Amino acid sequence: MTQPSYSQGDQGKALLTQCIGDAFDTTVARFPDREALVVHHQSLRYTWRQLAAAVDQHARALMALGVQPGDRLGIWAPNCAQWCITQFASAKVGAILVNINPAYRTSELDYALVQSGCRWVICADAFKTSDYHAMLLGLVPGLAHGTPGALACERFPELRGVVSLAAAPPPGFMAWDALQARADAVSADAVSAEALAARQAQLHCDDPINIQYTSGTTGFPKGATLSHSNILNNGYMVGESLGLTEHDRLVVPVPLYHCFGMVMANLGCMTHGSTLIYPNDAFDPLATLRAVAEEKATALYGVPTMFIAELDHPQRHAFDLSSLRTGIMAGATCPIEVMRRVIDEMHMAEVQIAYGMTETSPVSLQTGANDDLERRVSSVGRTQPWLENKVVDGDGHSVPRGEIGELCTRGYSVMLGYWNNPKATAESIDAEGWMHTGDLAVMDEQGYVRIVGRSKDMIIRGGENIYPRELEEFFFTHPAVADVQVIGVPCSKYGEEIVAWVRLHPGHAATGDELREWARARIAHFKVPRYFRFVDEFPMTVTGKVQKFRMREISVGELSAG
Repeated sequence: MTQPSYSQGDQGKALLTQCIGDAFDTTVARFPDREALVVHHQSLRYTWRQLAAAVDQHARALMALGVQPGDRLGIWAPNCAQWCITQFASAKVGAILVNINPAYRTSELDYALVQSGCRWVICADAFKTSDYHAMLLGLVPGLAHGTPGALACERFPELRGVVSLAAAPPPGFMAWDALQARADAVSADAVSAEALAARQAQLHCDDPINIQYTSGTTGFPKGATLSHSNILNNGYMVGESLGLTEHDRLVVPVPLYHCFGMVMANLGCMTHGSTLIYPNDAFDPLATLRAVAEEKATALYGVPTMFIAELDHPQRHAFDLSSLRTGIMAGATCPIEVMRRVIDEMHMAEVQIAYGMTETSPVSLQTGANDDLERRVSSVGRTQPWLENKVVDGDGHSVPRGEIGELCTRGYSVMLGYWNNPKATAESIDAEGWMHTGDLAVMDEQGYVRIVGRSKDMIIRGGENIYPRELEEFFFTHPAVADVQVIGVPCSKYGEEIVAWVRLHPGHAATGDELREWARARIAHFKVPRYFRFVDEFPMTVTGKVQKFRMREISVGELSAG
């Protein structure tokens, strides 16, 4: 009888039952003088003891502001030391950290602040083309003339003030340094080390501690609400799979506001005493390569587009990457050919694939250090410890192994729910606790899972189901193709037609006709794209995820105009 597509992760290693602040203190006690955090673009270095001093001072300062357990604390900034410090300090005082995407503009910021009910916001002064101060001054009436801590605004009734990372912010903002000084300016009894310890003791590992807004393609983003237990254990288990120790040094070019940064990197390293290295405020391939070489990093994280940019950088060969041992490629489809190059050319023999979503903290499947190359390049691994995964049909029944269905996850990593959105929560998490991912997957006889695409991305052309992931993997084998994304567009005759967006390797040339003829000799005729679009880059989110919905809009517009 065929086995159902269901698997349960190993339960040999116990889950952590601490809150994040207590786990942080445990690591500090174990490795006080080992390096904890290196921030290249700020020229900052912290041992665990020094990081603990900064975190505790910030936690006491938040208490001096009147921040209570359950209050929402927004952070709107690119990667920096203050982001990391705020993450651990907010966890110690029980504030729910609200991750605000650094790319947000006014309307998106407005939505996040209102929907989450932020009490305070910590922001950078600017990032790329965004002037954070100007946006906040234009959005929050009275901010420029108000007193931080006493802000009263009808639009944002719970907002009390904004803290700026700038050395000299505009009137109405509180400077970061001024906030830190409050830890020693307020009554010692109220914000003493003992008061902080008492606050930590009140917290429970199942308390909400983080809200992350999903980057949905339609409608407003939803705030995935995560607990200490959700994200602490996920970071820990990811690190366990990688075999992280206090001797590992991880370069983190992924954004901290995303689970990849704040959970898989920050909490993964914290639970193992490993060193965090931030090469820049945002992804830069040259800065990443330089950080790996100069810091003799043993691990590197990234989404496929980041690894592609590093591999293709003209100065890559000037950097010694031989210290690298492991890392994670995740966050988007991981092309087989890119994975092979990372292993061969970047010395990452133990690099792993991880799969998940914000709502599952994020990782639910991961390849292992002992998996052979074929497993690591053809699947997203097996079920993480203490989790369950299944692949189901439209009625919610597990399909036989080897058949396509929707992937569902259950266990400690599943979010508490969407913040103040019980309807959306009920639509995503069923009565039995299964999180429905919306991803199409196949589980093999050994429990390895292959993602074949998003259910909404599947192309139906003339009655044939076409999975973009399959075509993308296929075109990656062409020597001229550096990156490719496949989408469907409406067609009156066949229902949908296939469009391939292609980025070529530097120094290579190819035309749509050439790629089309090459494909016709190798794959079924109905899978051959009708249209090719050659680009230098794809529409991206700040996390490096390709925005296929935007590509679809552009393609439809161009084809209609043509």
